[in-house]
Amino acid sequence: MEKRAGIRDVAKAAGVSISTVSRVFSRPEIVSDSTRKRVLEIADKYDFKITRTGTMLKSGQTFRAALLMNESITSWFNTQVFAGIDSILHDKGYDISLFQHIDSAESRERFFTNLPVLRNVDMVFVASFAIEAEEAEQLQRTRVPIVGINVPESSCFDSTISIDDEGGMERATQHLIRLGHRNIVYTCSQPAPTIDSSIDARERGFVRACTQAQLTIPDLRWKVLKVPRGQQFADFALAAVLAEETFPDAICCQMDMMALPLVLKLQHFGHHAPRDYSIIGFDDSPYADTLGLTTMHQDPFEMGAMAARNALKLLNNEPLNEPFQLVEPSLILRSTDERRNVAQIAA
Repeated sequence: MEKRAGIRDVAKAAGVSISTVSRVFSRPEIVSDSTRKRVLEIADKYDFKITRTGTMLKSGQTFRAALLMNESITSWFNTQVFAGIDSILHDKGYDISLFQHIDSAESRERFFTNLPVLRNVDMVFVASFAIEAEEAEQLQRTRVPIVGINVPESSCFDSTISIDDEGGMERATQHLIRLGHRNIVYTCSQPAPTIDSSIDARERGFVRACTQAQLTIPDLRWKVLKVPRGQQFADFALAAVLAEETFPDAICCQMDMMALPLVLKLQHFGHHAPRDYSIIGFDDSPYADTLGLTTMHQDPFEMGAMAARNALKLLNNEPLNEPFQLVEPSLILRSTDERRNVAQIAA
């Protein structure tokens, strides 16, 4: 029997993003008529649909999975995680229900109170944020696997697949220090007051690398520049960097989506990488390769697929060889970083 296409195949054939395909099926009213028609035609051609059978009634399964995220599905990480989960669950007959912006006290209380009552999912995935003990207890009332994807800690989950955010940023910072940089800033968004996000651990990696390096490099100067969250965080980061009394010779960014705009925006103010400064991102997201950004690589698609495989095993009461996995991000060297010598630093 020929394998049916997944959401990634439909998106590629239709020439749209994975999130657009998702919206066609979940919120068609916000997609243009022409785009919706094209996606549906491709989906029909590829047999992209869920077939319900009597198996649901016999097994007691809903054939639905819940994916919780603290941002929207349109973010690069969440889009790839969703596609990874779908690549495993689609052919098993599963729908994936998206719960976006679980980032406020109100949204969290509403979700964690209602889901156990509805009992309408077979597995729960949590992407990029920690859940509290009482929230985990509420989820456990559903008696379904709870799998974390890049979560800050694993104590409230049945299984987790996470990247080493802190260690990865520590290695990124060490790379800049080894290149001879002595005035380094770290640009990041301010932590959300109501949620513990995995990305916030990256600041600790930067601080640890700098404090350790200062033991042998006393002239090393470093600073954390926290800017407001939201769509304009790259502009806030630009303003923070330009406000420094001495322009840094290296910039370490919390994520590529902050680093990439900074590279382009700083050019308008006469600062060109790597001639005037080095810059490194984190994620290896789209366009990082196109713009030659040196960054730390992670693979959220594979993380989503691994999480789905584990959830299916847990659902079938199969043991996991490694229920809590920590994936090391890898340094991808491109063209936005450059070695500095003593003369350059002094100048």
